[in-house]
Parts: sequence; structure tokens; C-alpha cells
Amino acid sequence: MKTIIKKITGNEKTDDKIIKKAADIIKRGGLVAIPTETVYGLAGSALLEDSARKIFEAKGRPSDNPLIVHIAVPEDAEKIAYPDERFYRLAREFMPGPLTVILKKKENIPTEVTGGLDTVAVRCPSNPVAHRLIEVSGHPIATPSANRSGIPSPTCAEHVIEDMDGRIDMIIDAGRCDIGLESTVVKLTDDGCMILRPGAITAEMLEKVCGNVKVAEAVTRPDAVKDSKAESPGMKYKHYSPKAEVLLVECDDKEFSEYVRTHVSPDVTEGVITTSDKAEAYDFGTENILCPDDGNDAKAFARSIFFLLREADSLGWKKIYIKCPPKDGVSLALYNRLIRSAGGNTVKP
Repeated sequence: MKTIIKKITGNEKTDDKIIKKAADIIKRGGLVAIPTETVYGLAGSALLEDSARKIFEAKGRPSDNPLIVHIAVPEDAEKIAYPDERFYRLAREFMPGPLTVILKKKENIPTEVTGGLDTVAVRCPSNPVAHRLIEVSGHPIATPSANRSGIPSPTCAEHVIEDMDGRIDMIIDAGRCDIGLESTVVKLTDDGCMILRPGAITAEMLEKVCGNVKVAEAVTRPDAVKDSKAESPGMKYKHYSPKAEVLLVECDDKEFSEYVRTHVSPDVTEGVITTSDKAEAYDFGTENILCPDDGNDAKAFARSIFFLLREADSLGWKKIYIKCPPKDGVSLALYNRLIRSAGGNTVKP
């Protein structure tokens, strides 16, 4: 298959042609890689069984790992699921945006999309390209991350091309993603909600809207979901893993600095991913350090982590050392991705 690659230019007429072409592909059952505010997604019609099968095949993804369905406006959830007032309270605050809500599905959503579950994960993206594509196609779109299953999610079109060129119909390039981690996924409960996968919409933010917020055990324990069906993407399988071994070090900044100086090989087959304000404390060559290029806070680290994991692979690193982030705010999402990336591989100095 020859993959069409198109770049969003900011020219309304040209970009509209790109989106219309992509919408035609979606309507006939093809696949298009698209930008979202979180990561690049692999979009196919959520109404067509064959589209879902193509997504699983292109990604090499287990078929019991459910897909998230993207809609244009929150009210469109009623076309595919059974939303209630709890859903709309969250929607008023966080949609469009990086929040996914698990709802009871309607019959028009194939079980191939939901991994055999009777529920469907629903999200309304804020990225204008993704949003417009859903509107023009007239289809809700099933959109997991646009990468081969198990490796770091793509946050730029170049990484999508590495993974998907020749496997799908079209790739739309709109630059780097704003958030860099997948959406928060929640399940509604009688007194609030449960976070199944953390993201940019944090527990603290959700508490202000829906009351009691719990965090699923699988968020911090990769082995918590084994034989049972996963209710959300990112719960069951090893994810986000580069070719290099990822080692998380549970300690404070001073201890991590000492650990790095005594454990990281001075050659370029091992290295550290950290923020630039911490890097100078490690006292070895800059070729062994990768940092976010746009800040030192948790959001910048989260936005860059998948990009940096892929960069480490491109540099030929065999082992990556990262200090464990805290388990609150957006750092909980970063911890969740890293503990899965490391396959639970952590050490304490």
C-alpha cells in the first residue's frame, strides 16, 4: 500500500482539500493517521467492523484491547452510547479536550471496536484537524495511537511515518502534539469516577466536578490486569517501550545524581532522560543526557517523554535511566507511562 503524506499548511483552501480527502478514506473504510492534542491517532470509522480489523492489523495490536471513539461534540455520544448527566457534567468542563469517558455502547458500534466489551470509550478531541475530520466524514472515528503496538506513542508525524508508512492510506502532518500523552480515561461511578488511565485531566481537576475520584490499581501496577478484559486502552499490556531497557530509579534528586554518576556507563550506549535544570548535576558528557526542549516542569517532561524515548533509540542507547516521578497531578500520568515502558523495572539506591 502506498501511503499518502500531506502537511497542514495553514492555508484554509489547501487544508480543507486534505481533510476532505481524508474523510473520503474514512467513509470507505480506510485508515488515516491524524494529529490530536494528545498524540497522533490512527483513525478509522467506528461504525465499520472492517475498519477496526484494519486498525488492529496495522498496529499489531491485540484485538481485546479496546479502541477510543472520537466524536465531534459531546451530544454525539448519544448516537453511539447512553450518556447521562454525570457524562455531561464532565463534558461541560473538559470537552473538547483530553478526557475519555467509558459508557454503555449502542448496537451500531461493532464489538471489534470495543474489544468485545459492552461499553465504549468516548472522547471529543480539541485539535482542529481531528475535530474537522470527524465533522466532514460524518463518522465517529475509532482512533488509537498511530504507532506499532507496544512502542512509544508518536507525537510528531515523522514517528508516524516510521511506523505506518506503507501500512495505511494517509498520514496528516500538523507538527508536534501539544500534550504528548494520551487522554485521561475514566469510568463513571455512583459517587464520582475512577481513573483507568491518567492524563492531562488530573484527579485533582476531576474532583472539582464529579466528587469522589478513585485511581484504578492498574494505573501504578502493570501486572494488575492479566486474564480479565481491560476496560480501557493502556491497562493490560506492556506499552510505550523503546528498544532500549528503561530503568526507573526511586529516590530524590540528590540520590539520583549519585546513582547516575556511579552506575551510568560513560560510553554512549547508556544515558539519562531528565530536565535541563537537573542535567548539569550529573557530571558527564552531554551525549549521555536527553532533556525536554521547552521547559523543566512536569507538563514539559510529560509532553516530551515519548519523543525522547524514541530519540534514545535513534542514538543507539541500550539502557535509559529516569528518576521516578511523583504520583500526583500530571506526574501520575508520566509515572503510569514510564512504569509500563519499564515493564515494572525499578530500583532503589
